[in-house]
Amino acid sequence: MSSNTKYIFVTGGVTSSLGKGIVSASLATLLQSRGFSVTIQKLDPYINIDPGTLNPYEHGECYVTDDGAETDLDLGHYERFLNQPTSQANNVTTGRIYQSVIEKERKGDYLGKTVQVIPHITDEIKRRICLLGDTGRFDVVITEIGGTVGDIEALPYIETVRQLRWELGKNCLSIHLTLVPYLKATGELKTKPTQHSVKMLQESGVQPDILVCRAEYPLSDEMKDKLALFTNVTKDAVFQSLDAETIYQVPLLLRDQRMDEVVMEKLNLTSKRASDLSAWEGFLERLRFPHHEVTIGLIGKYVELKDAYKSIAEALIHAGAQNDTRVNIEWIHSEHLDPVHVKERMEGLHGILVAPGFGERGFEGKIESVRYARENGVPFFGICFGMQAAVIEYARHVLGLTGANSREVNPETPHAVIDLMAEQKAVTHKGGTMRLGSCACDLTPGTLTHRIYSEAQIHERHRHRYEFNNDYLTSFEKAGLIPAGINPETGLVEVVEMKDHPWFVGVQFHPEYKSTVANPHPLFVDFVRAAAAHAKA
Repeated sequence: MSSNTKYIFVTGGVTSSLGKGIVSASLATLLQSRGFSVTIQKLDPYINIDPGTLNPYEHGECYVTDDGAETDLDLGHYERFLNQPTSQANNVTTGRIYQSVIEKERKGDYLGKTVQVIPHITDEIKRRICLLGDTGRFDVVITEIGGTVGDIEALPYIETVRQLRWELGKNCLSIHLTLVPYLKATGELKTKPTQHSVKMLQESGVQPDILVCRAEYPLSDEMKDKLALFTNVTKDAVFQSLDAETIYQVPLLLRDQRMDEVVMEKLNLTSKRASDLSAWEGFLERLRFPHHEVTIGLIGKYVELKDAYKSIAEALIHAGAQNDTRVNIEWIHSEHLDPVHVKERMEGLHGILVAPGFGERGFEGKIESVRYARENGVPFFGICFGMQAAVIEYARHVLGLTGANSREVNPETPHAVIDLMAEQKAVTHKGGTMRLGSCACDLTPGTLTHRIYSEAQIHERHRHRYEFNNDYLTSFEKAGLIPAGINPETGLVEVVEMKDHPWFVGVQFHPEYKSTVANPHPLFVDFVRAAAAHAKA
């Protein structure tokens, strides 16, 4: 492991979903603003190799990196905050750890030895943690450990942290995020859950250096004194993470408590430059106090769990700030849309975004929303399955191809305008076998998409098995749905646009994955601009 790299471990206690990912990303943002090169990785304790086969209801969206890794949605937060790409090395699961160890055992790497959790599993976790530091590219590696202290699945990770703290000495520190609940009946905050959580962490051999307390109300000095006394954490290292209006306020709230200074002091880091978050503050100002407002309908079948579309929602926020416009998202379940009720559900929307997804459920509702946008001149943005819905709707109602569909939805369709990719036909395993990661796309000169990107060739991330069927390409072009982006290697149509419409774009790739605070994605920016123009009209 690199002797120059500093390691920060972030654990959680009391309950899940306290915001370890946001705290990690916020601290990384503060350190980055001081000139340090920072990356964040997520260790997930589930036995799946990756989240690629998990239902969004189980785990929220599956985030895809440039190198084709299907990862936890927290990696999206890391990229959006730091404005730098992550990779396969930034997300590790228990399944991947055990798979690696078992493969080594089968090859004979441990010949003659009994393979055990300690040292073999913990050594593999340790190796994965240090991979990013060993590249020599980062001053600081922040490692977020999923789950909660006390979970059986998390024990090998906590044990690995204990070992690394011993080996790294002053080059690492531990941050523990806990809940300080408010009891309405007594009208007070309670520190006991945090005390127990830290005690459990200490029993595993890990003493936290910093405590971050998630709370609804501010912690008094007396409470901080009490927490410091019972947890062996110095009072200046006890921070509060209060509920914020937006996650993008968290870096500033932690900066105001001098968290970055405390971390630097404990890691013996000397600031490379004065902290400058002026661009971040400018973004936050535009986000919180916009001069315009639009309502965009997000059509999907997982809208009960908004984390299933996390990157899309955040990309709309970034684009809204860029346009000085508040974007209100109307979450519309595609299963509830039909020809009779679609008009009353769509009226009042200034833009319609049909989200990605898989399978038959709710697909006809997406078709209806596309038709409404096309026929009523409402700005339309289709992503992945949403783009395919746009193609199918056009085939049925403009080309007159009765029964046109995707072979994914109806294998017996007479017009498979969306068909299984050739290289996918021999695939039997579901995990990690889709078309994944960054691919090139040549944009057609003179198209709306070409104007938006101002580039001849772009690179965007993919996650799909089905594609536009080029056998129908000429018919679509003649009828006014034109290919605006083509993969130079496969000839795959990746972008479609409709002529004679204010804004109608469908993309096979996932532009939401590349939108960040510093660089809002141009497609989302222009879509929100078009929605604002439609609102004025």
